[in-house]
This record gives sequence, C-alpha cells and structure tokens, in this order.
Amino acid sequence: MIAAILIEGVFIFTRGGPNQKAGDENVASENNVTIENGFQIVEIKAKGGYIPRTSVVKAGIPTILRFNTNGTFDCSSSVRIPSLNISKSLPASGQTDIELPSSSASTLKGSCGMGMYPFEIVFQN
Repeated sequence: MIAAILIEGVFIFTRGGPNQKAGDENVASENNVTIENGFQIVEIKAKGGYIPRTSVVKAGIPTILRFNTNGTFDCSSSVRIPSLNISKSLPASGQTDIELPSSSASTLKGSCGMGMYPFEIVFQN
C-alpha cells in the first residue's frame, strides 16, 4: 500500500500535477510564436522529439522556425522538411533558425532525420 502511494506521488510529480492532461506538451502554445521585424518566430524545443509538436501561425507572413537544443544528441538534432527540400543538422546545444517562405493556408510537416519525431506548422488565415 505504501508503494502504491509512492508510485502515485511520483506519477503526479513527473506529470506536472493532477490537472495536466496527457500530451499537453505537444499542443501548440500561443507563447511559442512571436512577431519580430515582419517575421513570425516559431520557437521549438528539439530534444527527444519536438515541443510543441504542432504550432499554429498566420498564413502570408514570412516565418522563422527557431529550434532550441540543450544537450540534444538524439535524432531530433537533424531536421527535415521534405516539401521545402530542407535538411538541417542542429548543434547539440544552441539555437538554429530556418527561414520559411510566406505560405497560404496549409500544413507544413517536418520530422527528425529518421522520421521518428514529427512536427507540423499549421498556417491559418
């Protein structure tokens, strides 16, 4: 019985608390997109995948994907966006910007170099 209580306590602690829903780290956050000098900047953490997995941006505005790494040595350190013929290696730690052309309403899909960790940028009007 004590072990069950400890396991539950660890589960709640590692999940971020009882009110956090499973998968919340993959939901687009309004805070990960900013506008600077006419570009919308999309901040994405790359380590063990991409967080958030989905980002929503405005169509028709030039966009910069800003990948942030911190001790990233897995395959998420290699970014691929096949539809734009983009393939980029990220440093183990640091920040890498990838400039995208302005886009009409669409969804841009990317992944790690092995295709294991997907991400998408949803362009909305």
